[in-house]
Amino acid sequence: MSQLAFDFNTSTEPPQSADAGGLTLEDMARRLEADPGYRVLRRLVPVLDFGPRPAGGDATAGVQHLLILDTETTGLSQASDRIIELAMLLVQVDPSTGHPFGPVETFEGFEDPGMPIPAAARQVTGISDDMVRGQRLDEAQVQALLARADLVVAHNAGFDRPFLEARFPAFAHTPWACSFADIDWKAQGAESARLGALAQRHGWFYDAHRALVDCHALLQVLARPGTDGATTGLGELIAVAQRPGFRLRATGSPFESKDLLKARGYRWDGEARVWSCILGSEAALAAELAWLGTEVYGGRRAAQVEVEVLDALTRYSQRPGQVEVRRLSDA
Repeated sequence: MSQLAFDFNTSTEPPQSADAGGLTLEDMARRLEADPGYRVLRRLVPVLDFGPRPAGGDATAGVQHLLILDTETTGLSQASDRIIELAMLLVQVDPSTGHPFGPVETFEGFEDPGMPIPAAARQVTGISDDMVRGQRLDEAQVQALLARADLVVAHNAGFDRPFLEARFPAFAHTPWACSFADIDWKAQGAESARLGALAQRHGWFYDAHRALVDCHALLQVLARPGTDGATTGLGELIAVAQRPGFRLRATGSPFESKDLLKARGYRWDGEARVWSCILGSEAALAAELAWLGTEVYGGRRAAQVEVEVLDALTRYSQRPGQVEVRRLSDA
């Protein structure tokens, strides 16, 4: 199917219908925008070509190819559910500025999961059994785009990556980043890290929960400079992918500390029966170890925790990174 099947308006021109006073809809929208009492939202228009590489970057920095993707599935379980839709955008990015440039290569397709699509998934995605019946993702096209990607980006990589590694094992050999978790959206002034909320913050609305339009929305959000103006979300993800991350497990933490850990952002792993959190830098890990030693373990010199080192090849997958035991007395 082509992207036009999803009712995208690919025109870059704003609506020009005029009222009796000669004002176009865009004229009226701009008048409203000029008044602080109004906020105007425009339908998101996919960008299929970002034009020539912007001047002012470091030409020696090369080019990064980012593969932005989204999946729709029959449910939330990677063990029992299946992909029913996959969309991907391959875009060139100047790593010194974070700005995309050139044409955007697009892929989208349906896949028959071999089972009826549950009512909850049909309601969220709008995808019916008739739409996927007999369909299969074009493996050659998927592999061709993936082979050229330096980094895969998803807005909930912890969800998408295990599904895709199960369907296409080559996704396990490409670095990943998560635009939901790897960017501090709160520090950027955003009230929510949900993709729809981030798009609205930039003045766009779109019909969410279809893979291709979600990819276009994410690309445009990430193409915007951050509050410091130094780089974009795309540039920030490229930098994050080059640094190690850590999963810290508070092994043997006292039961009475559960509320304290939960409030700090730790999540309970029912299978391993341990509270854990993800940290993005050595400095954050050192600070967290010091906090655990004082606030959770009460200065017990024998207390130990587990630290799993996560690089971009294992982060957000179900494959473990290298695990080491740390004594809090050494932190």
